[in-house]
Amino acid sequence: MIKNITCICCPKGCLITLDTENPEATIKGNACAQGFDYALGELLHPMRTVSSTAKITGAIHPRIPVRTSGNIPKEMIFDVMAEINKISVESPVKCGDVLIENVLSTGVDIIACRDM
Repeated sequence: MIKNITCICCPKGCLITLDTENPEATIKGNACAQGFDYALGELLHPMRTVSSTAKITGAIHPRIPVRTSGNIPKEMIFDVMAEINKISVESPVKCGDVLIENVLSTGVDIIACRDM
């Protein structure tokens, strides 16, 4: 089956075409090696960054923006969101502070995206 993927590695946004039956041999349309790796990864093991908010007490706002410090497997997004929803941090928090270390044993932390 032929699949089209838009590469997000750079602003160019190459349209990459690949055959899901033999992806390594059929990846076409990428302008660089990053596009090849992205397309192969997207097909075999898609990864995502999660951005959300978490509860905070003692601050001017009731929620603080957070994100993952790296990519997590796409199938774990809802599990990571559930972990974020479980926490409540106390002010003061600095941008970059680790709020959840090694979330769900992924090797990725949940970090604050704002001083509050």
